[in-house]
Amino acid sequence: MESRFLAAVAAGHGLVTATQLSVLGFRPRRVAVWVRSGELVSVRRGVYTTAQLWSEWDQFRDRPLARVRAAHLTLTVPHVFSHDSAALLLGLPLVRPESADVHVTRSHVHGSRIRYGVRHHGAAYSRHDVVVVDDLPTLDIPRTVADLARTHGYRVGLVAADGALQLGVTRGELVAAYAPMSCWPGVTAARSAVEDADPGAESVGDTLARELVAELGLGPIETQFPVLAGGGLYWCDLRVGCHLFEFDGRVKLRSVDLGGVADEGAEQAIWDERKRQQQVCAEGLGMSRLTWNDFWGTARERAKRRLLAEYAVTEARFGPSLAVRLEESARRLRGRRYRTPT
Repeated sequence: MESRFLAAVAAGHGLVTATQLSVLGFRPRRVAVWVRSGELVSVRRGVYTTAQLWSEWDQFRDRPLARVRAAHLTLTVPHVFSHDSAALLLGLPLVRPESADVHVTRSHVHGSRIRYGVRHHGAAYSRHDVVVVDDLPTLDIPRTVADLARTHGYRVGLVAADGALQLGVTRGELVAAYAPMSCWPGVTAARSAVEDADPGAESVGDTLARELVAELGLGPIETQFPVLAGGGLYWCDLRVGCHLFEFDGRVKLRSVDLGGVADEGAEQAIWDERKRQQQVCAEGLGMSRLTWNDFWGTARERAKRRLLAEYAVTEARFGPSLAVRLEESARRLRGRRYRTPT
């Protein structure tokens, strides 16, 4: 493609509008040919990117963010980004970011509606609720947590609230955001999500695992439980009694250059994880493992039955309470990983 076209794309964070292309002398018919040939990708009506950039962009973050920015380029009414779009911009976790709609909130309008693929929410907000992220007006983290929970329910709200605490937002700030919404639809979900939030959830999978384990009613859940084993210090996702629950996400097996945390290949990562489990369980603990598929549909109920059975085996072997030496060791180590917002 011509250098002037590529320069326009680079200047627009990877996006260029039909109007900009027209100013540069590219006729609509020529643009349509590029789209049909696959050289251009239509991010939304009248906004394009190159096929190369689109293929390089991550489907869970870069592409959804491109759709948000594309909407901003075409919206002609005053707006701030909110809900899923704000979460993407602010770095808050979402359960399914790849399928997130574009959301804007507008004051002085009533109700909610979808126009040209954008969800418009009529709701009050103050200028103090607005931050600017990459030149885009966005509702801040506390307000976004409340909006996500109100709109999508407790589970999505809990994921966002956990993420907010991880980012250093205090629980008091989250409470203050939903406090004026006492009569707003869905505020009960926001209240419950903030009350149950825990900064020990370091991923969406960690949050969903804690939600599932909580439904078992086994007792208080501790996140990021420290265990000294085999000469190393291990942080375990969840603990109830003498039983640990670990979420296995693909990020553990993906190399660092692909966005994961594995320093070596997947085979070595699996071997290291098995060795870790053996060392931790040798200290007098049981362990269950969860994957993403365990959280949905009929698999969720099967996972619950399996976890209950595995927990019962651990309880029969080690009793219902943590060994004194494990509790004393954990007491010394708790708080080293990060400080808990209040």
